[in-house]
Amino acid sequence: MDFTFTEAQQELSGLARRILADRVTPQRLRGLSEDRFDPSLWRELAGAGLLDAAELGLLDHCSILVEFGRAVAPVPYLSSIVVGASTLLRFGANDLHGMWARQAMAGELVITAALTTEGRPRAEKSGDGWVVNGTFTTVPAGNYARLFLVPVEDNVFLVFDDDAGVTVLRQELVDGDTEALLELNNVWVSGDRFLEGAAVIGWMTDRLTVGLCALQLGVVEKALEMTASYATSRVQFGRAIGTFQAVAQRLADAYIDVEAIRLTMWQAAWRLAEGLPCETEIATAKFWAADGGHRVAHTAVHVHGGVGIDIDFPIHRYFVAAKHYEFALGHATDQLLIIGNALRRG
Repeated sequence: MDFTFTEAQQELSGLARRILADRVTPQRLRGLSEDRFDPSLWRELAGAGLLDAAELGLLDHCSILVEFGRAVAPVPYLSSIVVGASTLLRFGANDLHGMWARQAMAGELVITAALTTEGRPRAEKSGDGWVVNGTFTTVPAGNYARLFLVPVEDNVFLVFDDDAGVTVLRQELVDGDTEALLELNNVWVSGDRFLEGAAVIGWMTDRLTVGLCALQLGVVEKALEMTASYATSRVQFGRAIGTFQAVAQRLADAYIDVEAIRLTMWQAAWRLAEGLPCETEIATAKFWAADGGHRVAHTAVHVHGGVGIDIDFPIHRYFVAAKHYEFALGHATDQLLIIGNALRRG
């Protein structure tokens, strides 16, 4: 494997960082709706070519996602571009699929994937289409997405928010963001809104998991930088608190966790991009994103002291974002079970 960043990856991450530095400010964040989505920023990212799923590969996407994590950016890049548009481009079988992907890349259409279910969704053939029923929880960007990629059994159905029988309910998350509860009640889906094969579901899940790890890397990387800076400027008993052994040790441990998240994320992303077996690598990356992310987030708050829990102080955003990504698509124990089962199978 080669972890050297290409010139294109460096340019993409640098461009994303410059745009986000100008646009993701406390003032703009306070002015967002309860769904924490910035449409004007989304359009600017599209204009800069950062939403081009047709030209960008998974490693390019991960380079951009790290920057979005560093800014805790209020945009659905992972769900709409890395998963949604990319899935339609790879597995789409007709012109409609390509058109919807192009609309997403232009910032005109938000796509998301509903990968977490309640109960067992079902689909029954009806004429030249299907009747789909099911309930899906914590759908990212679900409150403002127009197109949902909905796995049922071994296939993926393309459902629009205004289809008859579709209900979208807001769910508030630990970080103050919102996701959606998607309920499908006898929703008729035509034959041209269908992706066939369990491989599609696995492909989406793998990309979403790796993307979450990339976001978490950006979150904890920036949180550690902010905490180290605070520890050098915060004076107690006549000394910067960073010179105290206990604080220095916690920061050193946090650095090791950040580097473990970085290493395992890029290993999983590279193997996935190359089409190599990577079940345990993805689970390992998500384990470190969850377990290591938990420790770094708590270190950041503890070293900051009282201001660490002040919701008007920036480190609070990174703490709650890290907790969100810790549990999304399975916490640390879930990943250990995946690795253990893989080892048992030999």
